[in-house]
Amino acid sequence: MSEGSDADRLRALRARIEAAKGPEVKHHMAEHHSQAQLAWRMVIELVAGLGIGFGIGYGLDWLLGTSPWLMVLFVLLGFAAGVKTMIGSANEIQGRISVTDALKEPGAGAPKDGDDHG
Repeated sequence: MSEGSDADRLRALRARIEAAKGPEVKHHMAEHHSQAQLAWRMVIELVAGLGIGFGIGYGLDWLLGTSPWLMVLFVLLGFAAGVKTMIGSANEIQGRISVTDALKEPGAGAPKDGDDHG
């Protein structure tokens, strides 16, 4: 057998294997962020803002001897920065999700007639 025919046979075999596998299916979780992932991201952003504010305030209080005033001020500023970052993350995620995709989620939308359990 020649090298050319072996290469042709391998290409034909690869093509048959790919045809047998079928199209690649994309998973729903791979396309969208899970809600838990988004929640953890927001918690981390808030805690990071508080931690950085605490560190800066505590350090300045230690240097200037103004304990605890700068620490309180910078913790509040860190909290505000964390909340601002969380809101930015929520807006970013909301911009990615279209209304039709959101309504396809289980439990989304108004209840249908006969679905009222109350």
